[in-house]
Amino acid sequence: MARYIGPKTKIARKFGEPIFGEDKTLQRRNYPPGQHGQNKRRKTSEYGVQLREKQKAKYTYGVLEKQFRNLFERASSMKGITGEILLQLLESRLDNVVYRLGIAPTRAAARQLVLHCHITVNGGVVNIASYQVKPGDVVGVREKSKSLEVIADHLAGFNHSKYPWIEWDEATKAGKFLHVPAREDIPENIKEQLIVELYSK
Repeated sequence: MARYIGPKTKIARKFGEPIFGEDKTLQRRNYPPGQHGQNKRRKTSEYGVQLREKQKAKYTYGVLEKQFRNLFERASSMKGITGEILLQLLESRLDNVVYRLGIAPTRAAARQLVLHCHITVNGGVVNIASYQVKPGDVVGVREKSKSLEVIADHLAGFNHSKYPWIEWDEATKAGKFLHVPAREDIPENIKEQLIVELYSK
């Protein structure tokens, strides 16, 4: 599956946010990359602001343009507020749910676990990162993968009460996707209405 594999700190500095997770370089150099990064930039156009928001969402969730466009079109065809539905579809991706459950420290790490068949949905192995998890689905760690150091270490210090739409069972190392998250429960700093306006042009 195609994905962004370039320098992550450079992208995080571009947006001024740790969109790939904790970034010590960003904390020291919280300004855009390049020799003119610290200079005052000219005002960005309305289109530029909208495009920037779309790019931030794509990088945050690790989705490339074609996938993102397909998700937007799907969100547009559903009843409700398109921008919110788009974020809910992104949050319902299997790699994101694995990340939210604390099984992996980043979405990229969660994607790797999914692709290498370490993750199950309702007891069966699923190796498709973009798989849409549905309310009631149980996402867990494959039995022979529960001893993996990367999984055990991150689960050890994770606060599973952060997200009200998922429920974690420590004994089985599995979490239940209770319901699609409401917009106020999605912590990402994304202005989804700008993305809707961009695609509506």
